[in-house]
Amino acid sequence: MNSSQQWSPRTFGNEDLLPRVPLPELEDTCERFLAWCAPLLTAEELAQTEAAVADYLRPDSPARELHAELVRYNETEGVHSWLDTFWPSRYLGRRDRIALNANFFFLFKDSDLGQVERAAALTAAAVDYKLRLDDERIPPVLQRGQPLSMEQNKYLFSATRIPGLEQDTVRVPYTDEWPGPSQAKHIAVLFRGNIIRLDVIAPDGRPYSLDGLTEALRALMTPERSDTCVGHLTTMARADWAATRQALAQDNAAALDVVETALFCVCLEDFAPKDTQEACDHLLHGDSANRWFDKAVSLIVFADGRAGINIEHCGLDGTTILAFVDSILGDEPTAETAPGVPTSELVEFTLTDALRADVATAAKAFADYAAANATTIVSFDDFGANKAKQLGMSPDAFAQLAYQLAHKRTKGITGATYESIATRQYNRGRTEAMRVVTPEVLQFVEAMESGDPDTRRAAFRAAAEKHVARAKDCQAGRAPEQHLWELQLIQKRRGGGEPLALYDSPGWITMRDDYLSTSSAPSVNIQYFGFGSTSSKCIGVAYVLLPDRLNLYLSTPVGVAAEMYAFADELKKAVQELQDLLSAE
Repeated sequence: MNSSQQWSPRTFGNEDLLPRVPLPELEDTCERFLAWCAPLLTAEELAQTEAAVADYLRPDSPARELHAELVRYNETEGVHSWLDTFWPSRYLGRRDRIALNANFFFLFKDSDLGQVERAAALTAAAVDYKLRLDDERIPPVLQRGQPLSMEQNKYLFSATRIPGLEQDTVRVPYTDEWPGPSQAKHIAVLFRGNIIRLDVIAPDGRPYSLDGLTEALRALMTPERSDTCVGHLTTMARADWAATRQALAQDNAAALDVVETALFCVCLEDFAPKDTQEACDHLLHGDSANRWFDKAVSLIVFADGRAGINIEHCGLDGTTILAFVDSILGDEPTAETAPGVPTSELVEFTLTDALRADVATAAKAFADYAAANATTIVSFDDFGANKAKQLGMSPDAFAQLAYQLAHKRTKGITGATYESIATRQYNRGRTEAMRVVTPEVLQFVEAMESGDPDTRRAAFRAAAEKHVARAKDCQAGRAPEQHLWELQLIQKRRGGGEPLALYDSPGWITMRDDYLSTSSAPSVNIQYFGFGSTSSKCIGVAYVLLPDRLNLYLSTPVGVAAEMYAFADELKKAVQELQDLLSAE
């Protein structure tokens, strides 16, 4: 269908009309892989990697059969994308904790409402979104006249990640086991470690009114701090949590069912953050007694009315959550409401001594883990996308090259950098992994230290053009990493086989060993976006790049926090220096 034809206005009405994610040829992927990793390697490392790639591509290489199997899978009836198995393997297969490591957050714009009123307003808006989604009245997002996949919206409500010993699963509607939208009418409210079931939809299907929700929320904020706090368990490494959950379910199956089928969580905090950074930190990890990190969506409201959201990442990416947040913060609920005050009920868990010990151990371990995570925020009130465009520069390229310059000046090296690129224009498209460092980036950071102004400007613009071209390659499905990664996972699922040297090569290891892990979330309805660092040396860079400002949330392990603070200082200088450089043109 071309842009002159009429797209369906129904939420999921265009899914089967969207193009499939392209599956690259093996040779093309390997050629790109070499080009992408080369700037990070010594001549000797590159030669080793080239030899590994040549072996990978030999006519009788197992990689040939792995790729052929992926081609067959991609052509199988009912398969939407060659990545259909990759995404569960990538997200549900991780065995470490997801709290702080995988979940991400948004800090919403400020409101004049108090805590209960803000929580009620967010709840009412989210329920309204859910009811419109059930009827497919959420319009598909259009990008340059083309609809994007809305499939991820199916994982917003009543979606819960379930820990597994070897791989997690997801309990979610719109599946064979749970057809159609969730029929649940309740949410889970967490307060002082207590979990309270709160009905938000009346038996007749109408949502409760804002006044009814406000009264109900105010009434339930009375319990003393819970002496069970099972939410702590959701911070455990996944296999450990799976074993503990099996024990927990023996006497608490009904209580678990209430939480796992709840439309979403509302976490009410009994304190006000002292500043914006503390608000961000608590949205990322918070008091784990007052979280259920396996829940897809948790709305978090502090005692002073500040609010945000914590997201379980396996089925939801930032662009879907941004659209959801823009709606619940910007749209007035439209549904006819039910009278009265909704009912609530404390969800009680019965714990054995062993389970109480598990809760206490998990709480202590996660508190220590969160304390070992250093963060800071950086805000530019005088720079944003409009300024970059005025200077003839792609806003994202400007930001990313500023990160590269600041990092080189901080650590003396140009290290592997990841950037998430959305690919929702494809059927069930999610994201592609972009690697930012190019030969042009190396030339740019070098020129900034030794070149004259014209040389620096030329290098800056050349690096920016290359950045934009590579981002377009990723958007078009022409990126090597996920293709090679899925072939590796196929071999693993088949039980192994001949070792493939590519996956032990300097190129594969170095390209994926991030010094910077970056992602952007542009929306006027959020102040900050954030996630945890991905390795012992990595700085997580979550940025909100808007027309008139740029806000960043940085995270890294405490042991290398000094380098993160130095990076933040260098970034402030770099953004100004690069503006001055282009302004003087």
